[in-house]
Amino acid sequence: MVFIGDYIDRGPASREVLDLLLECERTKEAVFLKGNHETFVQRFLSEPAVLDEWRLCGGLETLVSYGLKPPISPGVPEQTQLAKELAKAIPRRHLEFLESLNLTFSCGDFLFVHAGIRPGVPIRKQSEADLLWIREEFLSSEQRFEKFVVHGHTPVRTPDIRSNRINIDTGAFATGRLTCIVIEGTVVVPLIDVRDWISNAAGLHVARNTQTRMEPAAWTLDRTGMYSR
Repeated sequence: MVFIGDYIDRGPASREVLDLLLECERTKEAVFLKGNHETFVQRFLSEPAVLDEWRLCGGLETLVSYGLKPPISPGVPEQTQLAKELAKAIPRRHLEFLESLNLTFSCGDFLFVHAGIRPGVPIRKQSEADLLWIREEFLSSEQRFEKFVVHGHTPVRTPDIRSNRINIDTGAFATGRLTCIVIEGTVVVPLIDVRDWISNAAGLHVARNTQTRMEPAAWTLDRTGMYSR
């Protein structure tokens, strides 16, 4: 299993999510990648003013999940105090997990990354900022990359499968839609949690043997290295 980041923020249970991932790490063979949200914790602990930026990305919700009570718009004294409180409240295993996250993972013809890559730049020379934050330059590119890119970061209604990449971020924090993909050889099949949005997903087929997944048509790697239905 490969997780592509953004485990914290924008919800009431960031702490519980990290506990779940740590249990998964203990019992499963899994790779955990860093998302842009995971950059904020260490930055905030060393530079409390970062909360001005972090709170716009859901940072206050993360603080609440650790038992803190931040004001809606904390000033400098409150930011400093909150950083001290978080340092005491956050388990060491959570900090170690966040520090251990990788930026990319390659397997065969696939590159897994949180946000994407900068077109024209070799994978080995990609910057951390682009891997965690890039949007339009990557999303609008139709060029063939060194590897087929599996990414998230930019929410879409359903998995966005292109000839050179697939975006599996379906905005679970806001929509309740959590997506993963199964890759078997050259076949890519998106699986989407459908607990509360079946009626709004026209054109997708609900598999007969499950009540929690939808399976759009699989995509297959062709001889040119590009994907097609």
